[in-house]
Amino acid sequence: MADMPNRGVKGINISTEMRTSFLDYAMSVIVSRALPDVRDGLKPVHRRILYAMQDLGNTADKPHKKSARIVGDVIGKYHPHGDSAVYDTMVRMAQDFNYRYMLVDGHGNFGSVDGDAAAAMRYTESRMSRIAMELLRDINKDTIDYQDNYDGQEREPIVLPSRFPNLLVNGTSGIAVGMATNIPPHHLGETINAVLALADNAEITTEELMEVLPGPDFPTGGIIMGRSGIRRAYKTGRGSLVIRGKVEIEQKSNGRETIIVNELPYQVNKARLIEKIAELVRDKKIDGITDLRDESDRNGMRIVIEIRRDANANVVLNNLYKQTALQSSFGVNMLALVDGQPKVLGLKEILYHYLEHQKVVIRRRTQYDLRRAEDRAHILEGLRIALDNIDAIIALIRASKTTEEARTGLMEQFKLSERQAQAILDMRLQRLTGLERDKIEEEYKDLQVLIAELRAILADEEKLVQIIREELLELKERFSDERRTDITAGGAEMIEDEDLIPVENSVLTLTHNGYIKRLPANTYRSQRRGGRGIQGMGTNDDDFVEHLLNTSTHDTILFFTSKGRVFRTKGYQVPEFSRTAKGLPIINLLGVDKDENVTAMIPVAEFEEDKYLFFVTRNGVAKRTKVSEFANIRSNGLIALTLRDNDELIGVKMTNGNEDIVIGTKHGMLIRFNESDIRSMGRVAGGVRGIRLRDGDITVGMDVIEEGKEILVVTEKGFGKRTSEEEYRIQSRGGYGLKTLHVTERNGSLVAMKAVDGTEDLMLITINGILIRMDINDISVIGRSTQGVRLIRLGEDELVATVAKVEKEDNDEDEESESDSESESADADSDIESNNTDVDVDEQSD
Repeated sequence: MADMPNRGVKGINISTEMRTSFLDYAMSVIVSRALPDVRDGLKPVHRRILYAMQDLGNTADKPHKKSARIVGDVIGKYHPHGDSAVYDTMVRMAQDFNYRYMLVDGHGNFGSVDGDAAAAMRYTESRMSRIAMELLRDINKDTIDYQDNYDGQEREPIVLPSRFPNLLVNGTSGIAVGMATNIPPHHLGETINAVLALADNAEITTEELMEVLPGPDFPTGGIIMGRSGIRRAYKTGRGSLVIRGKVEIEQKSNGRETIIVNELPYQVNKARLIEKIAELVRDKKIDGITDLRDESDRNGMRIVIEIRRDANANVVLNNLYKQTALQSSFGVNMLALVDGQPKVLGLKEILYHYLEHQKVVIRRRTQYDLRRAEDRAHILEGLRIALDNIDAIIALIRASKTTEEARTGLMEQFKLSERQAQAILDMRLQRLTGLERDKIEEEYKDLQVLIAELRAILADEEKLVQIIREELLELKERFSDERRTDITAGGAEMIEDEDLIPVENSVLTLTHNGYIKRLPANTYRSQRRGGRGIQGMGTNDDDFVEHLLNTSTHDTILFFTSKGRVFRTKGYQVPEFSRTAKGLPIINLLGVDKDENVTAMIPVAEFEEDKYLFFVTRNGVAKRTKVSEFANIRSNGLIALTLRDNDELIGVKMTNGNEDIVIGTKHGMLIRFNESDIRSMGRVAGGVRGIRLRDGDITVGMDVIEEGKEILVVTEKGFGKRTSEEEYRIQSRGGYGLKTLHVTERNGSLVAMKAVDGTEDLMLITINGILIRMDINDISVIGRSTQGVRLIRLGEDELVATVAKVEKEDNDEDEESESDSESESADADSDIESNNTDVDVDEQSD
């Protein structure tokens, strides 16, 4: 090896060589393969395919040609790469589910949205589409520059005239080295409107452009969820769009629901989507689907998903959105070549570069037309001179020995240019007729007008822009169609877990010791008053159910505590347990302190500005605050009201701002006043006096009362009654109120007071966790100062702990309960008789 001559071998650093070579390769990929030009929106391969079809005369008004012939011309003349890459590109340009406005008119099998490949190029035929011809219009009028092809034997365009903004209209995607582009397609008419808006106002903002170009328009339709991602992409060039397929939920005659998918998100493979849904159903990750089939045909897409009778179609649909490509995201990255350099562009920048390109195209076309018009006018001027001196010219020509001598003689004698002299020599004798003479004069006059117009266009930029405006509007008229993709005005851009939870009525129970659980509202059968009830919750010996709430799984639950704090959670976030289960400690769900008890639970569907929360404390203090002030609550809670010493919150109700409030006390007193007597206060305010209490008395309940309703009171020994609201006149806040119950040793102190209208069921809960559900109408309506009738048979040392009104349930009544209630009927009647002997005396407010 040492004896071998050097032969001119030069040593280099391999690291430097690799760096230089890779950089050259990367720039070649970026500029010559993967990224589109901002002016015509085409990559080199797309541009070469269209130019080769133009060169072949394979236009929209001519018959189709074999795709193989077109591909052969492209790779033989302009694109020195594999034929499959060129054909695949041409196939995409002919697919209506990939291109918003197809640039190739394909004849044959060009693939499907299911991912089926196109037939081989020897089987298919192609030609340019009509709109593709607008990309090359005026290309022969020196509107663009050319460059040598890869071997220097042909010339190819550097950019196409692109008479419509193709970069936005059809979009593009590509992966280069270290960068990528992904531009969504748009509606032609809206994009043209945006170009014209920018032409009219160079200072236009992105928000103003979005008024005429609201967002992308995908060929497969779908729904873009929200505008924030669009706005971000248009401003910065980068953003993310959430796209959902368009679906309908059909109700069959047998009550079952069916989900029909009519459109898919852009670039989603239909066959793979169906396979994915089937896989999720098989793996039990989605429940409720009984059948899945594809009924798509030439009339459109139709995926049918049949839902089980007991399943909720909306819940299934939300699961499909979350776990399949029925909802997908489109990452916008508007990267394009500007003067040969890759650059991320916003919407306004793309429109600006396109508009500037069109100005160059129109200016160069105008200059080309002007040159030709001036050349023709120059020839006509020579012909006019010849016609005016025809006899002398004929004599000169006849006297000349050669054509050269005749040309020279014409130039010298009549001051003509060489081209004019040659035109005269080429003129036929028929041009000497009077009719032909008139045609020359008319053509010359028309040319003078045209030349003046063309020079005016070149001298006035506004006239040039007006031509662009007119031609774009003409294109819009010819090719624009209806928008396919809908854009939601707002709302969540991603599926939340809440959307996967069915909306169901539920019962929330909370014990005295702080155990909470959720049960379906139909857990308890309706019984007549006086029944024995059923075991509703497993409790310890020293625990009992204290709060019971009828709500929805999607409501926001506000938890108000004895310390005047408020916490929030969703109904479905409360864990569901069996009827006899103990439940979850509330301290594990909310951030309450160990010495803090939840004293009220309020369901809120929406935090409306005109709604209020009315508060009452154990010592009779009242306050009202707008619900909207509780819309944002931290995980560690907020102050709902400031309590005085030795006081605690006992009741909260939602009002509309002009309700009548009733407050009941342990000793059987009740006051009714309008809530407007108490001004709206801030969240941390302490409140004012709602009812004045005598020694040893405390408030036990409060509610909102309306005309036609009744006041229901229940005592600790299981007695209760209904009394018409008409017996309680409206008073001013702060008084002692009126007697609503005659409290005796037999019936015990008041434990609950509710406003009812007879459409509810009543739920009674004892300190031992025994529940009974009864129809409100089974409770007698009697006077204010009576003792009431027996509602529940209590065991020894057992007392009523709390009461709740729930939605009526129309179930068959329990036979055993009926017999129990019948055996109690005599006692009930005797109760009414004895109670009616009580003196009905109003206790006036102080």
